[in-house]
Amino acid sequence: MIATSTAAVSEVLTIREFAPTQATGEGVLSPYDRHRFSDGAGLQFDLWDAHAGPLDVDPVGDLDTFDVLWLITTAVMDRVPVTSHRSCAASVRHVPRIDRGRARTAAEPLRGYCCSCESGRIGTPHALTRADGDAVKIYTTCPPSKGLGRSDYLATVAKVSRWSDRAGCAGILVYTDNRLVDPWLVSQVVIRSTDRLNPLVAVQPLYMHPYTAAKMVASIAHMHGRSVHLNMVAGGFVNDLLALGDTTPHDDRYIRLVEYTKIVLAALRRAGPVTFAGHYYSITHPLPGLDVRPNLLPQVLVSGSSPAGREAARSLGATAVKYPQPPGEETRWMGPHPDAHFGIRVGIIARESCDEAWRVAHARFPEDRRGQITHRMAMSVSDSHWHGQLSRDMNPAPSFNDEPDPYWLGPYRNYKTFCPYLVGGYVQVADFLAHYMSLGARTFILDVPPNEEELAHSRIALEKAQEQTFA
Repeated sequence: MIATSTAAVSEVLTIREFAPTQATGEGVLSPYDRHRFSDGAGLQFDLWDAHAGPLDVDPVGDLDTFDVLWLITTAVMDRVPVTSHRSCAASVRHVPRIDRGRARTAAEPLRGYCCSCESGRIGTPHALTRADGDAVKIYTTCPPSKGLGRSDYLATVAKVSRWSDRAGCAGILVYTDNRLVDPWLVSQVVIRSTDRLNPLVAVQPLYMHPYTAAKMVASIAHMHGRSVHLNMVAGGFVNDLLALGDTTPHDDRYIRLVEYTKIVLAALRRAGPVTFAGHYYSITHPLPGLDVRPNLLPQVLVSGSSPAGREAARSLGATAVKYPQPPGEETRWMGPHPDAHFGIRVGIIARESCDEAWRVAHARFPEDRRGQITHRMAMSVSDSHWHGQLSRDMNPAPSFNDEPDPYWLGPYRNYKTFCPYLVGGYVQVADFLAHYMSLGARTFILDVPPNEEELAHSRIALEKAQEQTFA
């Protein structure tokens, strides 16, 4: 039996480093033989019985044991030192390294080493987290299934998920619409391919009952010990909504979204029966509460930059997510009563020099006449407040300190993505990101990464922006 006191850790447990292979970056030990735990900064541990070897306990099937191990892991993490390396220019809480096979006493300090520069050996990333807890959360975006065959799509999702996991992202956005693979099934691929990455599932109320959505979250939490974050979506392309028989006006869809989300959260949080009385949803015969553990409850984001979308996010205590506008216009969007925190969806192409960044940008997103026509057709059947804003700001950008303005709508205009891009040197891009952070942006959803290197470049710009904002 595992000791229930963290003071007895040194007598019972040995902590071993998680050693990935150089070839794959994946764990050497079978997941059935090790149990890894992570805090928000990407620290990972394996817990071993000092006498019997690896702990062979299902952390989800035996909740009491899982609770004990979580407390032990948290206690250990609290003693991890914070150091800095010139090579990676970041102050981080480094992954602890403990000698193999030797129990550690409570008074013995942990020795840290960096995992994102040459002084480390593991791909565990830096976390964009301030000492006072004002965290900047980074999500990436999962590739959409359209245009990819089964084997190619599964391999691509797994690959991008692993990149995002190693880059220290909080999660990965999984799209939903009438033409795409179901996001809940894609989330299973994400979870099986990663150690701690949280799927950020786009949830459209038309696709399933709110209690069914809550059951999906609870089931994944129970089976995988992983939280699913929710990106609540009220709209979509008008023709998609009509195909599903929905003619609800734009603002009313957000009222429905609020009711839907309240039911989901009530079902997840409560152990007792769940009832609800609203305009769009009514639960008169009580449903059983799912009683999901607090550390596995979803974080909730609400997509929408319209006044109705922002009000929906406020009423739920959720994070409103929007496409960023150029800095001056973003300030006007905030209005006299800005939200404390909000999120933005943006692509980043950053390099040491501005010229290099723009060469990469134009090579990845060349002008595409067919894409431009498709874009105009798509926008004509969308009532999205976001798309309307971006489509009105399609003029070529002016110069920015004698260099091209980092705010770029080229990929959006050519129907390659739905978000604006920030392109330029690390400093120029960081200046824009710092502006959004100063207004309250704490959540950044990055576009689909083309490779792992691009994520590393994006993190450099984001880290510089955070240093500039919170210095």
